[in-house]
Amino acid sequence: MARFPSTEWFDDVRKVFNTDESYQGGGGGACNALMGVKIGAHSFLITFEGAECSAAAQVQESDLEAADFILEMAYSDWRDMVENIAQNGRADLHHTLNTLDLGRPEGLSHSAHGDQYREDLFFRYNQTMQYFFDASARVKTQFAE
Repeated sequence: MARFPSTEWFDDVRKVFNTDESYQGGGGGACNALMGVKIGAHSFLITFEGAECSAAAQVQESDLEAADFILEMAYSDWRDMVENIAQNGRADLHHTLNTLDLGRPEGLSHSAHGDQYREDLFFRYNQTMQYFFDASARVKTQFAE
C-alpha cells in the first residue's frame, strides 16, 4: 500500500493512468507539461509527455520553479480530494481540480515564474490532470499525516 504523499504513490497512479486507455482522451490527446504538486511540506514534479505520465519525483520546494504550473493545497485538502476519488471512482463535482481552483480566492494552480503561457497549461490540460488524479481511485492508499 502506497503512502500519500510519496513518489511511490505517484508512481502507482502513473501506472494506472498509463495503462488504462479510458484516461488517454483527456484534453484532446497529447499533453506536454511539467506539473508541480505541493502537498503541505512535500513537493513533487510530475512529467506528462504525449499520452503518458512519464515521471514523478519528490523534489525540494525550490525545484518547483521548473514546473509549468503548481497545484498547491494543504495536506488536509489533498487528503479530502484523494479520499473522495477513492470513494466515488473519480472526483465528484466538489472535488475536481477545476472546482477546487475556481473555489479558492488564491486558486489551486499558480506559477512560480510569472509565465502566463506556461501557467495556462493547467487550464489547457485540466482534464488530463483530472484523469491522472482520478486514476488514484485504483491505488490502495495509506495516509501519512
